Amino acid sequence: MEYTTQQRVDGEFDDVVQRTIDALGDEGFGVLCDIDVQATFEEKLDEEFRRYRILGACNPPLALEGLEAELELGALLPCNVVVYETDEGDVVVSAVDPEGLVGLTGNDELDSIAEEVGDRFERVLGSL
Repeated sequence: MEYTTQQRVDGEFDDVVQRTIDALGDEGFGVLCDIDVQATFEEKLDEEFRRYRILGACNPPLALEGLEAELELGALLPCNVVVYETDEGDVVVSAVDPEGLVGLTGNDELDSIAEEVGDRFERVLGSL
């Protein structure tokens, strides 16, 4: 089962993270949270892990529209975009599949919103 859309991206990890944040902004998404998984695992578990960042992206107008149609949708927000380094040293940007995610709700009113978010994520990944 596929639940993300991925793109391998040329560039240094931190640069790709910033380019991703900028591209999300160009599509109307703010990054509400930025979780550095590598640093968190090091601090909390004293474990080493690859460079891995989770960006919690939110487009306020689309989020409002979704929450008005399905109040419990907040449990699935924000939409996560991850940037990580592979074992080979490549950088991958991966965005959640919003259509699959909102499909969990069974609410057809969310279909057009999910499609819009998906289109925007495709443009973000394509711009990197």
